[in-house]
Amino acid sequence: MSHNGSPELPNGGSERHAGDESTPLLPTAHHNHSSHVAADGHHIINGLAAHDVEPEGESGRTGFQPRHFLYILWRSSCQASMLVNVLWPFVPIAFFLHFLTHAHLWTFAMSYVGMVPAANLLGFSGQEFARKMPKVAGILIETAFGGIVEIILFILLIAKHDNEADEGNGDEGNLIPIIQAAILGSILTNLLLCLGLCFFFGGLRQATQRFHAIVSEVGNGLLLVAAFGLVIPSAFYSALKSETVLPDFGLRILHEEFTEGKLQDDILHISRATSIALIVSFFLYLWFCAGSQHSIFDEVIELDEHRDADREHDLQKPKFTMTETVVALVFSLICVTLLLVFLVEEIEHVVESGVPDQFLGLILLPLVEKAAEHLTAIDEAWDGVINVALYHCLGPSIQTALFNGPLVVIVAWAMGKPLDLNFEIFMIVLLVMSILVVGNFLRDGESNWLEGSLLVVGITIAPHLKATRSNPV
Repeated sequence: MSHNGSPELPNGGSERHAGDESTPLLPTAHHNHSSHVAADGHHIINGLAAHDVEPEGESGRTGFQPRHFLYILWRSSCQASMLVNVLWPFVPIAFFLHFLTHAHLWTFAMSYVGMVPAANLLGFSGQEFARKMPKVAGILIETAFGGIVEIILFILLIAKHDNEADEGNGDEGNLIPIIQAAILGSILTNLLLCLGLCFFFGGLRQATQRFHAIVSEVGNGLLLVAAFGLVIPSAFYSALKSETVLPDFGLRILHEEFTEGKLQDDILHISRATSIALIVSFFLYLWFCAGSQHSIFDEVIELDEHRDADREHDLQKPKFTMTETVVALVFSLICVTLLLVFLVEEIEHVVESGVPDQFLGLILLPLVEKAAEHLTAIDEAWDGVINVALYHCLGPSIQTALFNGPLVVIVAWAMGKPLDLNFEIFMIVLLVMSILVVGNFLRDGESNWLEGSLLVVGITIAPHLKATRSNPV
C-alpha cells in the first residue's frame, strides 16, 4: 500500500519523517519524483510530468535570460507578493522627484511606497539564493537578507543624526528618538500586527491551527531575554534620575558629582555593554540553530514541508539561475539603499509637517521595511504552513532585538554618536506587555482568528496613545 500512501504526504508527511534524523531538509530529486508520481492526476491537469519538475532551488537553466528573469520576478514568491509588484512605477517616480524637484513630502511618499516592491524583491531573491544553499545555511542566509533593510535604515538614520541637536526633535536633526522608536516598533509590528494577521487569516481557512512547541518556547524565551536587556538602561535611568543635582549649585553634598550628564554617560556605557551581550546571545542562538540536529529551523521545516496547500504548485514554478539570483540581489539592494537614503533625507521635512517623530519611528518606518516579509508570512499562514509563518514573525523580532538594534548602538559608538538604549518607560512597557501577551497566546500550541484579531487590536491602540502623548492638549 506504499504506493497509495504517497498522496497523503501533504497531510501526513511530517509524521512519516518526524523521527528520521537523516531526512533531508530540502527535498531531493528523488523526493520530488515520488510525490509527483503519486499526485499523477493533479500534475497531468497542470500539464507537467514528474521529470519536468526540477529539485527545489534548481532552475534547470544557466546564465542570465532576461525574459525568464522578468517573468520570475513578476511571479515572485506568492500571490500577495506578485500584487506588490504593481507598485514598481513608484520607484522611478521617487528617483525623479528626488533629483529634479524640491517636493520633499512627495519624495518621501513616493520613496515610502516604492520601498515595498524593492524590499519584496530583496526578500524574494534572498529566498531564491537560500534555496540553492545547504539546509541550515540557506535559512540563515534568508534571515540575514530579511534584516538587511532594517540595518541599512538604522545606519543611515544614525549617520544623519546631529550631535548638536541632542535636545531637539527630528526636524532639528535629533534622530535618536526616531531610531529608538523604530527598534521597538519593528519588534511590535512583527509580534502584534504580523502575527495577529497570520492567526486571523489562517483561522479563517482552518478553525484551529496547531504549531510546534519549539517555536513558541525558543522564540518567546529569546524575546524575554532581549526585553530584559533592553529594559536595564531604562530602569537604571528611571531609578537614579531623581538623585542627580545641577552642576552649578556649588553645594558640598554627597551627590554633587552625580549630575544629569554623569547619569547620561553611565547610561551610554551600560547600553554599549548590553548591546555587546545581546549580540553575543544572537550568535549563540545561531550556533544552536546551525549545530543542533533538531534546531528550530529543522523542526519548523520538517513539520511543515508537506503541509503547504500550494507546495506542488510552488515546486512547478520557474526559478532564478544563480546568475539571475545575484543580479536580482544586487539590483534590489541598490534600489532599497537609495530609497532609504531618500526617506531619511526627507524625515526632517515630514516632522516639520506635523508628523510626530516617534510615531514616525514606531509605526511608519517599521511598516514599510517589513511589509514584504509580512505578506509572505500571511500567505504561509493562509496555506496552512503556520510553523514557517510563526518563524517569519518571531525570527525578525529576535534579530531586531538581539542583533539589529544593538548593532546600531555599536556603529553609533564607532561614529561618535551618543545612541543608547534608554527608551521611554511607556515604550518599554508596550514591548514587555506585547511579549507576555504573545507568549500567553502561543502557550497552548494553537491559534485561531479571535486571537489574531485581538493582537491586531493591540497594535492599533498603541499609536493612538503615543500620538496623544506626543501632542498633549
